[in-house]
Amino acid sequence: MSLTARALLLDMDGTLVNSDAVVERYWRIWAAEQGLDPEQVLKVVHGRQGHATMAALLPDRPVERNLADNRWMLERETTDLDGVVPVPGAAAFMAALAALPHALVTSADEALARARMGAAGLPMPEVRVTAERVGASKPDPEGFLKGAAELGFAPADCVVFEDSEAGIAAGRAAGMRVVGIGPRAGAHAPDAHVRDLEQVRIEALPDGTMRLHFSG
Repeated sequence: MSLTARALLLDMDGTLVNSDAVVERYWRIWAAEQGLDPEQVLKVVHGRQGHATMAALLPDRPVERNLADNRWMLERETTDLDGVVPVPGAAAFMAALAALPHALVTSADEALARARMGAAGLPMPEVRVTAERVGASKPDPEGFLKGAAELGFAPADCVVFEDSEAGIAAGRAAGMRVVGIGPRAGAHAPDAHVRDLEQVRIEALPDGTMRLHFSG
């Protein structure tokens, strides 16, 4: 199977970087403090900004408390990089994209994105849409639409790479095709689905577009 695109919009956690160990460590602590079942909480944390997840889990909780807990979590996750590794194939994938239009669109803030991409040994894309730059978290399409606009391409010309339900929904809402990465993505009917980035090959075409080849 293959797709053609003029630009790629890349999620980070679960797509380029495997940070599950850190994410789960701190969400388990938070869930226990709130009297919530950690296993149920972990089913919904991926893809969203932390405060948005907290609001979904505890809808009557004051926004200020969610924002404060979100700051606490970001501070710890930014300095705790134990277990943060690249998704298989991520280094070669990013190298193949180096001269092609692409952007990072992540629910992490700039500091956390830099820390995790650095820990995984991956280059930071020049165009980045991080948590500080959007008013609404995924599954809202704002981040992907902003990334496409900064790259100068229409949404229909962009392909999103995502691992989570919220991220896949955001890509779809933006009017983009979505490649699902990893086990979480398969249940949400992306346009293409691969185990990891080792199953993706990028071919630059003479007209400036790229063809994405998927194996496996």
